[in-house]
Amino acid sequence: MIAAGVDIGSLSAKAVLLNVDRGQILGYSIMPTGASSRDVAERVLAEAARRAGVDVGKVGRVVATGYGRIAVPFADRKVTEITCHARGAYHLFPRTRTVIDIGGQDSKVIRIGKDGRVVDFVMNDKCAAGTGRFLEVMARALEVNLEDMGRLSGLARERLAISSMCTVFAESEVISLIAEGRPKEDIIRGLHDAVSERVAGMAERVGLEDSITMTGGVAKNDGVVRSLEERLGVKISRPEEPQIVGALGAALIAADG
Repeated sequence: MIAAGVDIGSLSAKAVLLNVDRGQILGYSIMPTGASSRDVAERVLAEAARRAGVDVGKVGRVVATGYGRIAVPFADRKVTEITCHARGAYHLFPRTRTVIDIGGQDSKVIRIGKDGRVVDFVMNDKCAAGTGRFLEVMARALEVNLEDMGRLSGLARERLAISSMCTVFAESEVISLIAEGRPKEDIIRGLHDAVSERVAGMAERVGLEDSITMTGGVAKNDGVVRSLEERLGVKISRPEEPQIVGALGAALIAADG
């Protein structure tokens, strides 16, 4: 049987197809969510099936998760992203006890038990502070590609403090630092440190336990991960494709029946 997980996030939609008998990922897809969660759910699943080389009609069971999960009409079950990220991270790294997920519009820290079940979590979903959207806005202000921020952060020579995590105020602060002639590399390092400080505070609230796995699109940013590792004093595991961990967890739950 083929099981599927569909994760409709605020900025991107993800789908994972799983061979239940082999426990093997057959294919996955990631695309912008756009204006219709319902439409993108169908398209992202179809694209994952195309990449896997299977007929989408052969998918036996589907679990939907994420911000737009209620808008996935063909899902057999809808499960919170907290549960799905925990399940996916635990599957990839069985020693995981803490999951840090930073997506497009929210961030969360999840503590999980030895059996992979959620013990506690804390989530920031009230604003875009410290999320992927926050970094996108700052990259635009600095006129750099989002994908280059991690590399540039590694070239910083000075630690600059970014005092505000509000996207609007932080952008103004960044523009002021640019006007002062501060190097972009130092400013980006300051932004990454500000994000890691915020996430570390969330981790303290939920009770940080080693080992840690990071998921979500911001996990691709080496600068944020490096700053988090320095602040928390631990090595952080990252999946090969951190954006699909929630969809993978949903697919695993679908495989449970």
